[in-house]
Amino acid sequence: MTGRIFILDEGGNLLPMSEEPYDSEDLLQTLLADYPDLLAGDQMNRAAPRRWLLIRRELGVPDHQGGGGRWALDHLFVDQEAVPTLVEVKRSTDSRVRREVVGQMLDYAANGVVYWPIDELRARFEMQCEREQVDPEQRVQELIGEEGDVERFWQQVKLNLQSGRVRMVFVADEIPPELRRIIEFLNEQTDPAEMLGVEVRRYAGEALTTLVPRVIGQTAEAQQRKGSAGPRRDWDRESLLAEIGSVKGEEAAAVAGRLLDWAAQQRLRLWWGNGAKLGSCFFQLDHDDTKYWTFSIWTTGTIAVQFGMMQNRPVFDDATLRRELARRLNAIPKISLSEADINRSRSILLTRIAPEAAFRTFTETFEWYIERIRSS
Repeated sequence: MTGRIFILDEGGNLLPMSEEPYDSEDLLQTLLADYPDLLAGDQMNRAAPRRWLLIRRELGVPDHQGGGGRWALDHLFVDQEAVPTLVEVKRSTDSRVRREVVGQMLDYAANGVVYWPIDELRARFEMQCEREQVDPEQRVQELIGEEGDVERFWQQVKLNLQSGRVRMVFVADEIPPELRRIIEFLNEQTDPAEMLGVEVRRYAGEALTTLVPRVIGQTAEAQQRKGSAGPRRDWDRESLLAEIGSVKGEEAAAVAGRLLDWAAQQRLRLWWGNGAKLGSCFFQLDHDDTKYWTFSIWTTGTIAVQFGMMQNRPVFDDATLRRELARRLNAIPKISLSEADINRSRSILLTRIAPEAAFRTFTETFEWYIERIRSS
């Protein structure tokens, strides 16, 4: 590290600043936690610069359901589109920054997307906000804007994890050539996941410190492939049913249409997704200024029953009632929900409830769910 940059001050003096190494890895980690803009979100997406919300520093990563942290991720951020961003920090003097760190990151991503309960991530974030004496909801609102819906944001974090839409970022003062080639290769191959490096070079001089971030890994081929999905789109009834019919057949589309009609009868609010490829609609019950999630339908031809979100709201935070909800759904042929399923989102094929008796059992089950909440 022998580079220099120059600052031209107001008096016309040219001030040299020499590149200096970080005294410790912890210093670079702390800078990222305090100043997330060092992740250079404007370089990652120039049309819509990424903005960051720190979920947790030193976040445990389990390797099985309900497990503790087998590993510790340096930082977990999410951006304004609720994309989880895993950050691992190494100094260039650490030999692991060359190849070993890649296997480390893949372990974190492969296990985190499966075994990180969204409720625990949210709780960790809120605990951190409490220590900083800031309102967690306000902090999320600042990220997504006044018109954004906080509950929907957290639900999207969960959905992005489930679909593998994550961003893996290696941060160092200098990315060595071996790691650069690996990042560029993997970023060209992964979709919807993304893998990037960020160099944050440090220059000091004249009682000043300058930090210069640069994104590594966005080759032209990677940008072309990941851009092929097209811009985000706003789904609606017509486009959702057309896509389900095209991908999964008219029977699945007909069931989805009947569920949308049923939702209108039950006075449920519909939240439409905006995925570039994947369309969705969430069925939300509003009661006593609280939003209750029921289930969602997807262009993959599935229904996702939102057990995980139910446990964060009154009434069905009682596991006994969620267990009863699962028991009623299990009365439908070819549906088999386990004890573990009452604490997470569980997908069911739309065609499973195509028969009239099955559709009636499904809707009556959720009418019971709705009535329990409205009468509480």
